[in-house]
Amino acid sequence: MIAVVTGASRGAGRGIAIALGAAGATVYVSGRSVAAGDSQYGGTIRETADLVTSSGGRGVAVAVDHEDDGAVAAFFERVKAEHGRMDIL
Repeated sequence: MIAVVTGASRGAGRGIAIALGAAGATVYVSGRSVAAGDSQYGGTIRETADLVTSSGGRGVAVAVDHEDDGAVAAFFERVKAEHGRMDIL
């Protein structure tokens, strides 16, 4: 199963990504928080990707500004190029 979870550095997105990982999915974890301190709320896409992997799946952190249409298009092209499909968004 190939999944994309946007805004996955914290909150519901993080929980969804981890649950998909526990089900064995490859989860592309996307968002803008790459390094500690990027958000006043804490959490990074790398931390979430690591939690996905430790829960049994494969976490892939990808920095994407989802307000940038070109960046979003490139992100989905990457998923398509690497797996040929996306099962869950």
